[in-house]
Amino acid sequence: MVFTEPPTAWEHIVKLISIVTPCYNEEDNVEECYRRIEELFSSLSQYRYEHIFIDNASTDATRAILRRLATEDPRVRVIINSRNFGHIRSPYHGILQARGDAVIPFVADLQEPVELLPQFLTCWNQGAKIVMGVKSQSGESAAMFLIRKLYYRLVSRLADVDLTQNFYGFGLYDRSVIAILRTMDDPYPYFRGQISEIGFAPVKIEYLQPARKRGITKNNFYTLYDMAMLGITSHTKVPLRLATMFGFLMSGCSLLVGLVYLVYKLLFWQQFTLGLAPLVVGLFFFGSVQLFFIGILGEYIGAIHTQVLKRPLVVEKERINFDREAAEPEQRSCNPSEVAGTADAVGTRL
Repeated sequence: MVFTEPPTAWEHIVKLISIVTPCYNEEDNVEECYRRIEELFSSLSQYRYEHIFIDNASTDATRAILRRLATEDPRVRVIINSRNFGHIRSPYHGILQARGDAVIPFVADLQEPVELLPQFLTCWNQGAKIVMGVKSQSGESAAMFLIRKLYYRLVSRLADVDLTQNFYGFGLYDRSVIAILRTMDDPYPYFRGQISEIGFAPVKIEYLQPARKRGITKNNFYTLYDMAMLGITSHTKVPLRLATMFGFLMSGCSLLVGLVYLVYKLLFWQQFTLGLAPLVVGLFFFGSVQLFFIGILGEYIGAIHTQVLKRPLVVEKERINFDREAAEPEQRSCNPSEVAGTADAVGTRL
């Protein structure tokens, strides 16, 4: 049985900040990520902190590094998933496990400036429940940044709620916001949209995203497309309404073209021949339009299917250090080499 100290009066007074870092095959970055957070909070003595790493079943040395960090520092808490649950469900589950007075998601690839965290905390202490980091510029390729920017501009115009452009989830969220998120029974959540759904007025801080220095990005065309369609299907019915209106419009145009051809044929019976070109072009045009809107409809049906299944966000294979207090290493009285036991199976669907 592992001995755990009861919370002291100091721990009741000093606010706890939860840093949540999702990772997958980030052996080159997780230790540097941990070190940067540790160095930052060493200068913020007015706060306690816990650093939660949720590992999405990495196949490299990431898990071994995280276990070692958790052994050396009780403020490091680790969740290891039973398999790779994707880039949407796993980070969200990690956020829901945080118990701090404020929660800050922080990526393992070091593409979010740790220097912004004191500004986040200042705004939070001034009463802001949501502080957003908005990416104004990026070290990634100009083409990709432009595509992202155009996408967010499009979605923000289509959405039923006010979505913040160039907001990727980096920010600070008060514990009251996290409590609301726990009540949303969504097995495949669009986190950025949920933050806007809550409705608290956010404080927005712009930043320049640096380029990734080590490792390779885990995003590909499919994951980016998945996130893009999730944002659309979660917060707007406009594509479905466009399909309906476009269908009416094309029906009217087809009727008008048919009447024009009929009148022209009646007036110039011998001279006018239709030919195959208009038929072939029209057939391919209407076929492509139908396939496009069937695809849109399929995305909405797929989203409904995901919601109906009600699967858990993740299934946890192991937890480390979650039964320890987030005290400073020198303040705890238990053996520094001990690591909290594991909890097999079952991630919660909150």
